[in-house]
Order: sequence, then structure tokens, then C-alpha cells
Amino acid sequence: MSKAILIALVLGIGAGVVMPEGVSGFLDTASSYMLLILLFSVGIDMGVNREVFGQIRRMGLRILVIPLGVVLGSLAGGAVCAMILRMDVKEGLAITSGLGWYSLSGILMTEAGNPIGGTISFLSNVFREVLTFLLVPVLAGRNVYTAIAPAGATAMDTTLPLLSKYTDSKTAILAFVSGVICTLAMPVLVPLFCLKN
Repeated sequence: MSKAILIALVLGIGAGVVMPEGVSGFLDTASSYMLLILLFSVGIDMGVNREVFGQIRRMGLRILVIPLGVVLGSLAGGAVCAMILRMDVKEGLAITSGLGWYSLSGILMTEAGNPIGGTISFLSNVFREVLTFLLVPVLAGRNVYTAIAPAGATAMDTTLPLLSKYTDSKTAILAFVSGVICTLAMPVLVPLFCLKN
């Protein structure tokens, strides 16, 4: 599957280069509807397995361990990369606190007066989503919970069907919860790290 995803991505890039500009509006609409259909089918799969919700309820606050680990791991990675690249650590934290939500994180950084950081944030979060498509099939075979981590905020939408395919219903629900929490955390964290001293 990861080979198929990589081939589809490369073919998509190639098609995008030769396609006329007017087609992009149609593709945005079509991809939104396809994503909704995928999420609907994942929801049906989750709903069929009723005992999963009981397991989630029994977990209680432990359900927050995965999203907390995703956020802290992302921030730690951002701080380490900033030090390696001799960037301002706060800027590195702002970039990685996008948590995979590339369409908003770059805009927030640009509006905060850092257009270069906004571009880097956009690209790094796009790469995070692409890497998620490649890593989930590999990681899910080792430990289903680690497969959730690369997805970040996208675990609630674009990468949820992939996580559902390679894990189980319980993990898919945990991934969804993790994605929701990362999505809620991102608009708080990015502006926080963009604040001037």
C-alpha cells in the first residue's frame, strides 16, 4: 500500500504540472467530497463495533496520553531541529506546533510577522502528512499506537481512513480523539510561540 501511495503522489505531482489552472477548483471540491465519503465509511466501521466505545469509556483520562505524547514529541523535535539548524528555538517550536495542519499553521506564522517561518511551517507540515501515508503501514505492523503519532492533527480527517485500514476500530477512535485534540491545540500553540519577547 505504501508503494501505491507513493506512486499515486508522484503521478499526482506530474499531472499537476501539465494540468490547466482552472482544473484545481474542481479538484479541491472533488477531493473534499471524497474525503467525506472516506470518513463516512470509517464512521460506519467504528459504529458497527459497539464494544469499542465501552473500551474507550473505561480508559477515561488515559485516552489523553497519545495526543499529549504527539504534542510533546513534536515540540521536542522542533526544539532539537532548531538547535541543529541554529534557528531560534521559539521559531522551531512554532513551526512544529502546526502538528500536521499545514493550511492554517503557515498562515498563522505569516500573520504573526514571520513569512519565512510560515513557508517552512507549511512545507514541514505537508511533508509530515506525506510521511504519515508512507509510515503508517510500516508502524502499524509493529505497534498500532505508534502509527497514530506521525498523523498529528490529520488523524481526525485525511489520514484517519489509512489508520483505520491498518489498525483496528479501537485504534481508529483513539486516532480520531488524538487528531481532535491536536487540532484544538494547534491554534493556541502556534501564536503562543510566535509571541515576541
